[in-house]
Amino acid sequence: MPTPYDGKVALWQWKGSSVSEDTIEEFVRTIRQWAPHVKQVWVKTTDGSDWMGKFDTKKSLSIDGPDSIARWVQVLEANGMEFHAWCVPKGKDIVAEADIIIETCNVAGVQSVILDVEPYTGFWQGGREAIRPFMTRLRRGVGGRFHIGMSVDPRPQHFNRIYPEEWRPFVNSVHPQCYWVTFERDLEEVLDEAYETWESYGLPLIPALQGNAPVSEMEQARNYSVTFHNAPGLSWWRFGVIGPTQFPAVNHPIGEIDPPDSTPPEGGYFGSELVITPDDPGFRYGVHDSNEGFKSFLGTWGWNVKYKNTSATSSKVWALWDPNLTESGWYEVSTFIPARHASTTRARFKIHGAQATELTVEVNQSQYFNLWAPLGIFQFDANNPRAGIVFLNDLTYEADKEIAFDAMRYRRIIGRTPTTGYVSDGFDPPIGTREEREGSKVWPGYWFDATGFAVRYNKGTAQEAYHTGSDLNLNRPYWDADAHSPVYSAASGVVTFAGRLTGWGNVIVIRHDPLVTTGQRLYGRYSHVENIRVKVGDRVQRSQQIASVGNAEGLFPYHLHFDLSPTEALESTPWDWPKLDLNRLLRDYVDPRKFVEENRPLSR
Repeated sequence: MPTPYDGKVALWQWKGSSVSEDTIEEFVRTIRQWAPHVKQVWVKTTDGSDWMGKFDTKKSLSIDGPDSIARWVQVLEANGMEFHAWCVPKGKDIVAEADIIIETCNVAGVQSVILDVEPYTGFWQGGREAIRPFMTRLRRGVGGRFHIGMSVDPRPQHFNRIYPEEWRPFVNSVHPQCYWVTFERDLEEVLDEAYETWESYGLPLIPALQGNAPVSEMEQARNYSVTFHNAPGLSWWRFGVIGPTQFPAVNHPIGEIDPPDSTPPEGGYFGSELVITPDDPGFRYGVHDSNEGFKSFLGTWGWNVKYKNTSATSSKVWALWDPNLTESGWYEVSTFIPARHASTTRARFKIHGAQATELTVEVNQSQYFNLWAPLGIFQFDANNPRAGIVFLNDLTYEADKEIAFDAMRYRRIIGRTPTTGYVSDGFDPPIGTREEREGSKVWPGYWFDATGFAVRYNKGTAQEAYHTGSDLNLNRPYWDADAHSPVYSAASGVVTFAGRLTGWGNVIVIRHDPLVTTGQRLYGRYSHVENIRVKVGDRVQRSQQIASVGNAEGLFPYHLHFDLSPTEALESTPWDWPKLDLNRLLRDYVDPRKFVEENRPLSR
């Protein structure tokens, strides 16, 4: 499961009176000087039903309400960092405590909230019975897509004391406090115990490491977490106790890899292709529970397909596809999803041997009907016996769905590849029917651009500006025929923003994968939409529906505002709008129509 913390290094901030800096700007300056790889700051915002400022004497850094949170967000974002909240729920007044956390999370720019749940005095005192009412109110207030983490003392004797099964339906990640110095134990032993205790919980684990330890131990803990336990991200407890001698251990990016050779060999886009069906020797499977085995049916393409009911709690069966690769290189890996017995929204495919790590790709099988669904493009070393192995089990945390185990396809790419594990084979229009999107017209059918790129509009008003992209409309066979119609991702990529912005309505920003032909990476913004189907961190594929055409909650006529940026402007500020700065607009945006027209998918 992707999280907002993947590939990021974070620092915890307790309260202003615990640090030497006097302003937020000084706080950020210290991080940029000593640990520029830190991209997230987790700030304590509330304690029970009180703002943290009640316990903080340094008011220039304290959190006294939404305005001070917004100030933190503004300064951090201006310096390329993210604001994440953390708090201590007490369970003494669940309505007041939930509401103050909701108020925190609804401040624009707050990326997530982490609940510090520990079995000690001063922490959760509401018992088992108060957890679900508290979390239900909190979830209703922040929405289902907002990421909620939970920080815990990971020692096994404390596991049951916080009633973990009651929190499980509401949280998205666990942050075990691996404080080996405090525990007076070996650091690897502490980390191993944390994973043994919490791994079966079924959520991503993002270790919180001790920042006031000897620097050699901090480096060892960091390396052990990332290389042995495959931690997707790390946090350090805490700013204020980490000194200049320790910052080098903190200032280390997650998942550095050596870039592959960017010189393309001669030939076309795809080379050799291998398909492994459930009838082939490369497909293997097993059963953990003899009472729950596979069922099968003859698929559309002539081979047998295995399927079963999904499991909400633990894996009952497993299957893997082993390609026994003989050539090293980049491969597009896709899975075939049948039209029957594939209703799960959370099939979790694990790819082995890609970039020396195990990668998990979550697929919504219910969206596909007798189609190949790309899992991604990965670099494999044929000398690694596990290279390209794909593993899947029935654990999806759903009780009422079916999951299919069908064919796997490996297509070797023999064109240029950039230095990332995913690449895009091209762009399609974000609107229209499937046949229209695959046709020759950039804006398909009767769709048209009502404004145009770099056109100066709203002249003589406060809203006068140069337009950053295209306003896509469809008014045939009737006015507002575009209302509620599907919006698709124009290319593969990762969602970096999905939410409501003042003056925009709902907006989705996707960091599209670099083009396989040129290596160019663009950010796509899909604005004024409704019925958002994705969340931050989701990997999406070209032509995957991400939302529907909206009207920004009545602010505009129905249409899709679609723009493309070759810079990172939309990642840090999804509301970016150069207004009358034409030079910046031409620097930070490209004409969507021209770009899509010149970069159609190569595989068609």
